Amino acid sequence: MAKLYFKFGAMGSSKTAQALMTKFNYEEKGCKVWLIKPETDSRDNFIDDKGVVRTVLRSRIGLQADAEPIVGTVDIYKLFCERGAKDYADVIICDECQFLAYDQVTQMKDIADICDVPVLCFGLRADFLTNLFPASMRLFEIADSITEIKSICKCGRKATVNARFDANGFIVTKGAQIELGGNDKYTGMCYRCYKNMIEEQKRG
Repeated sequence: MAKLYFKFGAMGSSKTAQALMTKFNYEEKGCKVWLIKPETDSRDNFIDDKGVVRTVLRSRIGLQADAEPIVGTVDIYKLFCERGAKDYADVIICDECQFLAYDQVTQMKDIADICDVPVLCFGLRADFLTNLFPASMRLFEIADSITEIKSICKCGRKATVNARFDANGFIVTKGAQIELGGNDKYTGMCYRCYKNMIEEQKRG
């Protein structure tokens, strides 16, 4: 039976690169891959020569591929079945899965269980305040396989926190859960360094 996989890691842990390498490995073996990501993540979108908006996955090491944006209201299971299910794709790979709607994770579990098609989700576990994203919480609840993609903090400890920084280099401790950004705005840190930096800011 196919499984629903959740592969999570902090910012900078090569999640997108691993998603793209997984896509390459499946396609090298003749498999059809449906590569998707939530429409919320529009950071790497661009308009091509024909004036068409292109949605891509782009990793920090230069790998990239076209992906289909998924709106938060779409029923992924229903959409997949309407397109032919197994005839449409042998595997589904979703990057930035933390931005999915809670119910969409359940729909992808149905794809794995009912359609017998593996679904691999790559994304963050928690936001900049260390709170779980709703979709990530659902993945922890029902995913068949959960794997941490490890990375390190500057101090050498394992990075577990996705610290958000403002334009002046201060850690942000209030705000909306979703605010797009890359290395310019987020840094993967260990919890100890994260807390120490917040305390230093309070002391001025």
